[in-house]
Amino acid sequence: MFIARNCVTAREKDEAVGAASWPEIVRRIQARTPARLLVGRRGAAYPTATQLELREAHAAARDAVYAEMDTRAIFSGSFLEQWKLFEVSTQAADKQEYLLRPDLGRHFADSARVEILNRCSKGNDIEIAIGDGLSVAAVAAQVPRLLPLLYPSAFKRGWTVGQTLMVRYCRVGILNEIGELLTPRVAVLLIGERPGLAAADSLSAYMAYCPDSTHTDANRNLVSNIHSRGLSPENAADRILRLAELMILARTSGQQLRIDDPKPTRTIIGEATTQSTQTKHE
Repeated sequence: MFIARNCVTAREKDEAVGAASWPEIVRRIQARTPARLLVGRRGAAYPTATQLELREAHAAARDAVYAEMDTRAIFSGSFLEQWKLFEVSTQAADKQEYLLRPDLGRHFADSARVEILNRCSKGNDIEIAIGDGLSVAAVAAQVPRLLPLLYPSAFKRGWTVGQTLMVRYCRVGILNEIGELLTPRVAVLLIGERPGLAAADSLSAYMAYCPDSTHTDANRNLVSNIHSRGLSPENAADRILRLAELMILARTSGQQLRIDDPKPTRTIIGEATTQSTQTKHE
């Protein structure tokens, strides 16, 4: 009987190659996301550095939620003057009520309705509002870069753009009241996202075509994850304006708006099997 002492099977060779490439796979994955993946362990617990990072991120998330929106503190005087920003409030009386009663954040206070009608024109192609949402930090960090990109591109398309307003204690449903008060073709709400342990300053842009009181989330589209480690303000502005174009052409938004959305041809570690598909955006 012949015994091959140094013979290596194909399976063993594949396993050896996989083991050699695993550190590179980990490096690629960690480079693509701020999520704490494959961080290792010390005994049965996280490494100390990871545990401290988690505590810091949790504190930042809490601060983002409980911070009050002070327009003169988060924006420069020149920025406020350039865009003639003014602030109104929803029916929530304070931050605590806003967090406990989401429904109040979907409706303007009576005084806010009067001020909006006095300051804003009706029937524009685009109406942009800025809401604190669940992260004032996101508004402070992203809006000064994003807002100046939206106006010029909208004007180049021949659209009229209404006066931008800021909404304190704001929920996404305020889009409906903006639509009913100002009747824009497309309403855009730039609002602070609920912070997570990877980003406390992430902004979202919720959009709707001719929003009114009948609209739900099914009638809205979303561009999310706008921050320095996610979607850049430049790319976000492009997506927002392309979505607005599609809404105006199709005269609808939300689930009824069909978008050709190409998928990436490569994954983190290799070729993707499907290159493109047609999807519905929520």
